[in-house]
Amino acid sequence: MEGVTLAMRKKIYLGSVLLIALLFIGGMYYSLPYYVSKPGMAKELGPIISVEDGYKDEGNFMLTTVRMGRANIYSYLEAKLSKYEELYPLERILYKKETQEEYNARQLHLMAGSKLNAIDVAYRKAGLPVQYKYKGIYVVQVVPGMPAEGKLQAGDRIFKVDGHQFPSSEKFIDYLSRKTAGEQVTFTYLRKNVTKTETLRLQPFKEDPKRVGIGISLVDDKEIIVNPKVKVKTDEIGGPSAGLMFTLEIYNQLTKEDLTKGYQIAGTGTIEVDGTVGPIGGIEQKIVAADKAGAEIFLAPNEKGVKNSNYRAAVKTARDIKTKMKIIPIDTFDDAVNYLEKLPKK
Repeated sequence: MEGVTLAMRKKIYLGSVLLIALLFIGGMYYSLPYYVSKPGMAKELGPIISVEDGYKDEGNFMLTTVRMGRANIYSYLEAKLSKYEELYPLERILYKKETQEEYNARQLHLMAGSKLNAIDVAYRKAGLPVQYKYKGIYVVQVVPGMPAEGKLQAGDRIFKVDGHQFPSSEKFIDYLSRKTAGEQVTFTYLRKNVTKTETLRLQPFKEDPKRVGIGISLVDDKEIIVNPKVKVKTDEIGGPSAGLMFTLEIYNQLTKEDLTKGYQIAGTGTIEVDGTVGPIGGIEQKIVAADKAGAEIFLAPNEKGVKNSNYRAAVKTARDIKTKMKIIPIDTFDDAVNYLEKLPKK
């Protein structure tokens, strides 16, 4: 009887271990309707941005990032317990009916737009001409139930419609808007460096039956032409929040005076083509990342001094983590340049 009891206990024990292991593994792969953001890294921009025959700096400009991912049970609990991790409901991150793949494509195209704006602002500030060459449009989202569903996908670059090329996305949209429901249109596009064609029948939009289309959200694909040439290698970094720091690094390589003055300068903020610096998400996590990387100065979007600005949240976080890093409010690219020009050399 004792032998049977021991055998039964062993089976129960092994079964319990197996069940716990399965629950643990299942918890890792079961996604919750939240995203988790946590401090990422502060990365030097010198190796990322290269202006042909550009000037060198003594210090560094650094972009800051957050790590963002879909929450599972464990990352959700960790975020609840951690002061500098944030939980965002799904609808705060994804557009309505947007897939994860479309979200990733949107972030990469936001980064591409940020790079274009940064180059434009930096070269114009340095007194150098800027030109654009329109190349087509990128698909960033496909609307369910519309003709493009299952045919086109996020990341496709459409460069011809019925054999025609257009000088802007506005002309592309105008061409389709002159057609009627039921008409066929042939799209020539590039997917993973392979040229493809797709003929689709136009259909009215449910929310606006007077308009017809194929059901895509799009952004311009255009090339900026400047001299000297500039390369910006961002790999898989997405989103527009590095715009200000890109602009500073490019401008610094274009001009003889070194704006870094030997300091480690981190920061964040979107950049508009008129030089306006806009707010971003995850400022608290970026302050933590910059402090860990040894940044001495952090440039934060001021949002014209509104109560809940990025700058105020950055100051509060800096105080909480007891960093010596200086937090500087920035509304425009000129604000950043003016501050750095007055900074004493280290």
